[in-house]
Amino acid sequence: MRRNDHVTMAAVTLFVVALSGCGGGDSDSGQTPGTSDLTTGAGPDVRTVVFEDATAATGLVFQHFSGTTGDFLFPEILGSGVALFDYDADGDLDVYLVQANMVDPDASVGETLFPMPEGQPAGSRLFRNELVGSGVLRFTDVTDEAGVLVESHGMGAVTGDYDRDGDVDLYITTLTDNVLFRNDGDGTFTDVTEESGANVPNWNTSACFLDYDRDGDLDLFVTAYVAYGLDLDQVCTSSSGNRDYCGPQNFQSERDYLLQNQGDGTFVDVSRLVGIADSPGAALGVIAADFNGDGWTDVYVANDGEANHLWMNQGGERFRETGMMSGTALNRSGAAEASMGVTSGDFDGDGDEDLFMTHLVNETNTLYANDGTGTFTDVTASARLGFGSLRMTGFGSAWFDYDNDGWLDLYIANGNVKVDEFREEASDYPFDSRNQLFHNLGDGTFVEMVSEHDPATSLSEISRGAAFGDIDNDGDVDIVLTNNSGPARLLRNTVGQDKHWVRLRLVGTTSNTDGYGAKVAVLRDGLAPLWRRVHTDGSYVSASDPRLVIGLGDHPEIDAIEVLWPSGLRERWSGLESRSEHVLIEGRGVAVPES
Repeated sequence: MRRNDHVTMAAVTLFVVALSGCGGGDSDSGQTPGTSDLTTGAGPDVRTVVFEDATAATGLVFQHFSGTTGDFLFPEILGSGVALFDYDADGDLDVYLVQANMVDPDASVGETLFPMPEGQPAGSRLFRNELVGSGVLRFTDVTDEAGVLVESHGMGAVTGDYDRDGDVDLYITTLTDNVLFRNDGDGTFTDVTEESGANVPNWNTSACFLDYDRDGDLDLFVTAYVAYGLDLDQVCTSSSGNRDYCGPQNFQSERDYLLQNQGDGTFVDVSRLVGIADSPGAALGVIAADFNGDGWTDVYVANDGEANHLWMNQGGERFRETGMMSGTALNRSGAAEASMGVTSGDFDGDGDEDLFMTHLVNETNTLYANDGTGTFTDVTASARLGFGSLRMTGFGSAWFDYDNDGWLDLYIANGNVKVDEFREEASDYPFDSRNQLFHNLGDGTFVEMVSEHDPATSLSEISRGAAFGDIDNDGDVDIVLTNNSGPARLLRNTVGQDKHWVRLRLVGTTSNTDGYGAKVAVLRDGLAPLWRRVHTDGSYVSASDPRLVIGLGDHPEIDAIEVLWPSGLRERWSGLESRSEHVLIEGRGVAVPES
């Protein structure tokens, strides 16, 4: 069924603003804001709304509770994430929404500025997708029967099959103690945090599963933010002297953790052994990818107000921090920025992993282009991604091809962390902002899509987490957003299915179960390969669909699909049809000899 049937306002024009870039204080080489030239085919199709808000219609009803009391306690302003994963293995994506709680446990819930909506149960919630079987996209809250209730002040959600039993497990980071839920394969989970050794002290934010040592088991990289406790909280003010939230610079930064999977259901902290324990940073974002093409998974950590870390994997035994040397620690002006969210992908089609991260208002977001060796250049200005981010504070973000034209576009979830004292309208909680969608023009530049009719870019909320996946299995990527002290939102893609696509689910045998870290190339006669990576991490404290939805544009014919597995095996599949999902199992393709 084509989802344009559901759009009540068809043929609504999107206003496309070509924004100038000024990353690192540079101009955009003379480019000025204007309208994309549609007559030459240089611009996107702007005749229909890209997303529709399907939250209420699908029963995904969830309101974030920050516990805000007016005391400006630092953790209140951040917010929580979301995970998209098929926990019951029925072929559709379920949704786990992470909930916060009172920062001060002795404070009265009745004193909160934004109380929990009447009838909404407390704690983080798991919603089962009823699409497969019923044919209707509808969600049912199954938190209690699944056994995944977390009532502490939650931050992030991480998904992966850590015990290699064929189903997806769930890891939750919090302000205090993390939780590992083992999926029992029958619709229920068991809390195995203590016996697995997966808990990590400190205030943890983003985390990711990765197979850093290539033994087929998923290891766990957990970031930590700052040392925090009520006794450490401070009174901070804005430039005008009014009370405001503090920043991370008012607290001591913490160090990150790498937990090695022992293959028996337990983890061991190897942070000091591999060399990452001596480099603290106020971490909010993390993503794992092979940035220099040597076959080993590296880790990039986005730190808030401090130099970012690029941990290059040294053959599965140690990591070497190369942030400064690689050009990814600071922006092109040599300044550390307030990095929150991070995403990695091949935006320019040259086959390597480029980095994008979101930052604080009055800083630009930053795009680092990879030369293929793990050396990066700040191309924010030339990509025209700078100017439009100066007025925003960005959190969740991802490269994804919203219109399936073959080029990775960019979505950014925005929401302030400092009071906007220059806003004209009054507000009890003046931190809201609108989100942004940038269309990739295929020439190294982007154009911002803005529509008053599109909830993805028009609603002004305090957005934080963002997860991406094909929620309704129609061949394009949808978005689930979380908002601080606001509702979660399901944004259904209404345009991507108009072009050709292929959806891939990888199953590792020697490699980890879902092929995390695998590189996939779609090969088509006369066209450049489309390179994608299997992952769920990135964005901000959220986990996305591990399946790959790859846009083919107007060229549906696929010559072959090649997979470079984390194990090192390279295989090829031919005869795959577009507009279908294909399951690629390691060892069942045609081996491709090393060149």
